[in-house]
Amino acid sequence: MNERIPLLVLGLGNVLLEDDGVGGAAVSLLLDRFEPPRDVRVFDGGTLGLSLLPYLEMADAVILVDAVRADAAPGSVVRLEGEDVAPAVATRLSPHQVGVADLLDGARWLGRYPERVVLLGLVPQSMELSVGLTPPVRTSLPDLVDVIVVEAGALGFVFEPRQVEAARARERAVDVARLAGMP
Repeated sequence: MNERIPLLVLGLGNVLLEDDGVGGAAVSLLLDRFEPPRDVRVFDGGTLGLSLLPYLEMADAVILVDAVRADAAPGSVVRLEGEDVAPAVATRLSPHQVGVADLLDGARWLGRYPERVVLLGLVPQSMELSVGLTPPVRTSLPDLVDVIVVEAGALGFVFEPRQVEAARARERAVDVARLAGMP
């Protein structure tokens, strides 16, 4: 892989641990509802950890999507960026956090850390051994997808709603800006 990736949207998590699978669920729903720009790569990285390093080191900007432990209600949207991401992946992510921390550290050690890194996620209710998201996280999943789209748009990458989603996207625009903490 030798070409630059202007924006990488990377879902993370283990689908066998309930809400830890929110990253993969979010990128799947994102691709169902929106057409990504040609130069944007959207992947479900699961728990692949360092195996994702070639993609990360080629990216100019990265949106990581994962379950993020925080002092908020389950299903709450969490957004961290820049210098706040590394400590979060070391202390506030889900059981695969070591792989995510190693991934970011690997890119840093190689001198290929992306110019911009944003972590978007939902506060999990449970990360027990079970397939599927809990009700509060499942309910908030469309909000997380909309926040990903807004974040990508702020970076200059416009995701186009698929035909069925166009009307619904217009209706949700105001709420999404509020959720993302954007003016």
